Amino acid sequence: MNPAASALPRPIAFAEKVIELWALAGGILLCGIVLLTAYSLFMDIVFGAPFAGDFEIVEMGVAVAVFTFLPYCQLTGANVSADLFTSNASPRTVTFLVFLGAVIALLFSTFLIWRMYYGMVDSRQYNEITTVNGIPVWFAYVPILISLALLALASAITMIRSAKGVPHTGGPSLGGE
Repeated sequence: MNPAASALPRPIAFAEKVIELWALAGGILLCGIVLLTAYSLFMDIVFGAPFAGDFEIVEMGVAVAVFTFLPYCQLTGANVSADLFTSNASPRTVTFLVFLGAVIALLFSTFLIWRMYYGMVDSRQYNEITTVNGIPVWFAYVPILISLALLALASAITMIRSAKGVPHTGGPSLGGE
């Protein structure tokens, strides 16, 4: 565990651990999708019968997996950034930009929670299902909404840290650069 994490208040350290485990779950999901794709390809080549609707599961699974990584990327500073503009900036400027980025991420994640929630409600209300396997589409919204809530939490943690002038640590267990 990151040495700086032990100095954190318990709720923040707990939130970081939950975010880290959520990202690991997304990684496991992505590995499962790779195995499903390989299985489907094998079945198609050998028996001429691929896994029916594999593309539906891949589509939903990859979408969910991508969203599971967002909170971790926010927490660890692994999002895309323009280091070209900040490489010669003062630490105070960089801290302000991190704070500003966290505010934008918090606003964006809360906006997406609002809109995705109503997307899930509509999808469920109209019984939207995938064509081949008949999987209810709203199932994918649940982990995505959880991911967005964790993204909002990660953004708040990043805001608090940068407001206090705490340097970026690189995340719960990866260590910083």
